Amino acid sequence: MRILLAEDDPMLGDGLRAGLRQLGFQVDWVRDGEAAERELASEVYAAGVLDLGLPRKDGMDVLQALRARRITTPVLVLTARDAVPDRIRGLDLGADDYVVKPVDLHELGARLRSLVRRAHGQMQDSLRCGGVLLAPAARQVSLNGEAVALSTREFDLLHTLMRNAGRVLSREQLEEQLYSWGHEVESNAIEVHIHHLRRKLQPDLIQTVRGVGYTVLRTPETA
Repeated sequence: MRILLAEDDPMLGDGLRAGLRQLGFQVDWVRDGEAAERELASEVYAAGVLDLGLPRKDGMDVLQALRARRITTPVLVLTARDAVPDRIRGLDLGADDYVVKPVDLHELGARLRSLVRRAHGQMQDSLRCGGVLLAPAARQVSLNGEAVALSTREFDLLHTLMRNAGRVLSREQLEEQLYSWGHEVESNAIEVHIHHLRRKLQPDLIQTVRGVGYTVLRTPETA
């Protein structure tokens, strides 16, 4: 899933970006508050990680401006401000979670997955559709109990579609979720990945809505 990281400390930002990528996230990194607000308002992200002590515009002001514009992207505040009044203010301004530095990378990944899961009304970490079971934390997929090997892009695409079960996503929307800045996208990349997923899993798992996009149909297991 694609997230925005707003952190002005170069060493911490680079470490978080690299670590989160190893956990399977696609990470765009900005270093000031104005850039964070602009990107979260104009791009499609599964979640944002927002430092409060940002140059050009404080993280609290960024959060307040986003919520005033009814931008509902889940935001995890990552900050050195550990005073209770700061945490209360951040949550009241619309933060979905609040983590004090230093933070364990795996905990940060788990909290981000939890934010995205709650934003989609999902109670459990794993996703199921028919005989297909996807475990985001372990980045594993099985079909009727048998493990299926997927490439990184195939897994991310399947995760995006299953997370949005019942909703039709265009090729452009899928590309926005799968590719962070600096990654060149071939014109038929999504179609190729979907072809591979259909071959490896159930042929009718991913439905094509002609002229619109692709969807995984909502079933009792995915509801």
